Amino acid sequence: MINFTVGPVQMDPETQQIGAQQIPYFRTPEFSAVMKENESLLCKLFDAPENARVIFMTGSGTASMEGGVMNFFTQNDKVLVVNGGSFGHRFVELCQIHEIPYTEISLEYGQPLTQDILKNFENQGYTGMLLQLCETSTGILYDMNLVGDFCNRNNIFLFVDAVSGFLADKFSMKEMHVNAAITGSQKALSLPPSMSFTVMDSKAQERCTKNKVKSMYFNYADYLKNGERGQTPFTPAVATLLQLNDKLKRIEQNGGIQNVNNVIKKRAEYFRAKIKHLPFKMFTPENATSNCVTALIPTNQGISAYRIFEIIKDEYGIWICPNGGELAQKVFRVGHIGNITEEEINRLVAAFEDLQKRNLI
Repeated sequence: MINFTVGPVQMDPETQQIGAQQIPYFRTPEFSAVMKENESLLCKLFDAPENARVIFMTGSGTASMEGGVMNFFTQNDKVLVVNGGSFGHRFVELCQIHEIPYTEISLEYGQPLTQDILKNFENQGYTGMLLQLCETSTGILYDMNLVGDFCNRNNIFLFVDAVSGFLADKFSMKEMHVNAAITGSQKALSLPPSMSFTVMDSKAQERCTKNKVKSMYFNYADYLKNGERGQTPFTPAVATLLQLNDKLKRIEQNGGIQNVNNVIKKRAEYFRAKIKHLPFKMFTPENATSNCVTALIPTNQGISAYRIFEIIKDEYGIWICPNGGELAQKVFRVGHIGNITEEEINRLVAAFEDLQKRNLI
């Protein structure tokens, strides 16, 4: 099977080799040194401010979304939540669960966030803002420079879910005035699903140290304290952290984040150019679409996007991404992250062309 989903994605051979090894004991100085290096390298890739720290959470990206809501905000906050897809909606649900006062910026799926929308929330006393870098369910890429400037001039704490967009799209915590951001192991880092990582500036650290979180596992103050010695409070996904260390060092040795951004951007452009003759249209405006994924609408009447996913999987041995909810029959997605080659992209395009010949798209 060839994997064009947005997580888990195809892993590098080096990552697979580490995963085949015995898992070592981790309460050692040697493992602590690996963890310290992981923290330093992640902060560098996120372009985080000086003295930034990282929370290493054994759990999916949603675990760090929830952990961030719990640790960064209280009932005394007033937050803005951008809901432009299933993951934006997840932030809404988390605010509801944890009783964080919020205002929802509800966007049509695939709609960009603009200055005209944000100006309605200027000088309204908001203390926090939550949104995705890339809303994975639709492929929309939010303008983080626009958002960051808005938050900076309104003194708003900015928490960004960069789970899918990290490494695929340009992202700088310093330039975009981001206080905390998360990513996941199984996305562009191309590791097994098991961990998510939260990079925090000094304001984020201060918030989670001051707030009294009613949780043992999600108490970030405890993670920060243990992180000083290169450890986590509870048993982490040790193998994933070793694979992370190898991956981060390889990124550093091969041109850094700019090179990874360029590789994924070129891959996305290559795929989009190759399918222009096919009966699909992009769900989001091309100038506001993430490099990590392309969301496509079949244009011929009566064609089910979910049925395309099923046929491509069952008859051609290729995974693409279906969608859920109201978009299930309308939109499918093709990911551009992971260890994907142009030859594999050509195989996917050939499969689509064969479906066209069979009058199935």
